[in-house]
Amino acid sequence: MRNEPVGILGGIGPMATVYFMRRVLDLTDASRDQDHVDMLVWNHASIPDRTAYLVGDSPDSPGPVMAQDARELERAGAKFIAVPCNTAQAFQDEVAAAVDIPVIDIVQETIAAARAAVPGLSAVGILATDGTLRAETYHRAARAAGLTPVAPDDVVQKDVMSMIYDGVKAGMPVERDRFDAAVTHLRDKGAGAVLLACTELSILRTDLAVDDHDVVDSLDALAARTVTMAGGRLR
Repeated sequence: MRNEPVGILGGIGPMATVYFMRRVLDLTDASRDQDHVDMLVWNHASIPDRTAYLVGDSPDSPGPVMAQDARELERAGAKFIAVPCNTAQAFQDEVAAAVDIPVIDIVQETIAAARAAVPGLSAVGILATDGTLRAETYHRAARAAGLTPVAPDDVVQKDVMSMIYDGVKAGMPVERDRFDAAVTHLRDKGAGAVLLACTELSILRTDLAVDDHDVVDSLDALAARTVTMAGGRLR
């Protein structure tokens, strides 16, 4: 296979980065080691918190750190960059401007995956961090694609943040009922597909064995695009 090494700008969060690498492997049609994607990984866990900055709780922008990491990955030989974090999409332009190689847009890939999964889709629910919702990256992308974005009510969003931070990031279990309640809430508000627009929720989907066709996983969308950009074949 033609193998274009991917630079994985990771650590945001660390577990999501490891899970993303696993999904790239899982989604690659490979019969031998050499059929897999070459990866350069910078699992930079000390990058400032994205949500804290976006909601005004921290003065420390992750943007300059991420831009420097992207430059390091390019210098190391990466031919394109994948960032397995949705909240970090708010800094996409800053990262892309720092390098001369493509940076995959996880939001665009997820919107495209949702439209492919649900024919005739008109509205998408967004399960994400407060930072992603505040930045409205998914809202803008959905509207540009002719879709209506649907966000959780405040009480439900508070529990989504708890599942992400007190659950997955803290290494604590999350009950399936809580996840299902958030998804059902968005369906009841008119969403034809529910986007897992946080990579920690992607981990949770696997942990809870969620396989609903209308629950669209952003990390899987990013992983699939990574495989094809690297020159690999999808399973």
